[in-house]
Amino acid sequence: MCQPQRLILSLAVIVFTLNTSLVLAQDNAADELSAEEQARLEQLRTIVDSLDRQSGDIQLGDDLARLVVPRDFYFLGPGDAEKVLVDVWGNPPGQDVLGMLFPSRYSPLDYDSWAVTIDYVDDGYVSDEDAVDIDYDDLLVGMQKDTLDSNADREAAGYGAIELLGWAEPPYYDATQKKLYWAKELRFAGAEETTLNYEIRALGRRGMLMMTFIASTPQLSEINAYRNTVLAMAEFNEGGRYADFDPSIDKVAAYGIGALVAGKLAAKAGFFAVGLVLLKKFGIFLLLGLGAFGRKLKGLFTTDKLEPK
Repeated sequence: MCQPQRLILSLAVIVFTLNTSLVLAQDNAADELSAEEQARLEQLRTIVDSLDRQSGDIQLGDDLARLVVPRDFYFLGPGDAEKVLVDVWGNPPGQDVLGMLFPSRYSPLDYDSWAVTIDYVDDGYVSDEDAVDIDYDDLLVGMQKDTLDSNADREAAGYGAIELLGWAEPPYYDATQKKLYWAKELRFAGAEETTLNYEIRALGRRGMLMMTFIASTPQLSEINAYRNTVLAMAEFNEGGRYADFDPSIDKVAAYGIGALVAGKLAAKAGFFAVGLVLLKKFGIFLLLGLGAFGRKLKGLFTTDKLEPK
């Protein structure tokens, strides 16, 4: 690198300019808020300020699995995750997740933030024998039809229709690590941008860890840059690993890898589980007819993108 001092000075000027522009944009957006909206904004800030951000070695569930959270991420426990998902982001109550991951540089109020929810399904040992034979293009066609067929129920409950546009990231199964991932691109009726539904599954002896990225489609490259980091964080504890499966005493799940990716296992839980993915931040305001407030908040909390480390 040549002329390092000049480069540092130039970067300092750029950062100062960006920060000044962001502050001015926030001030202008705040001036446009009504008294009711300002009160709601203060309520959101109070909730976020109360969150207990954790890192390091974290135990999930009752001696279920171990999560090693590096410094460039933080973990929120079940109670705080529920606050973010329901009270801040406006998703339906009763999410009941094991926790939530955020990159350290993001707050839940940052419009450009993304997060990962962590949950566990104890349906039993998921056989991966079908993994090598799955045609994911054919699978996608069926998933698109299922999504369209469930739109009537979503609209009857007051939520917008969803269209499954295709794979944002095709499914991939690591037979050695017993982990898989895939990403769908979805369009919600009335939304300006498409939604990214990015899933990770870690298979265990009696069930699986479900890790879901909540993000928008333009963030796909950023998510992919951090995907392997997130994949490596979670491991089942000894005795609950995939290799610990005992066919003489353990339950086997009624589905394999194909049905897992297609979401068929969630059908019994109703359309909220199947089709209404967790919404990212202020997208909920657009879906519930509060678009003006959502756009004001976007202006208030947009974060300048940083390159992942």
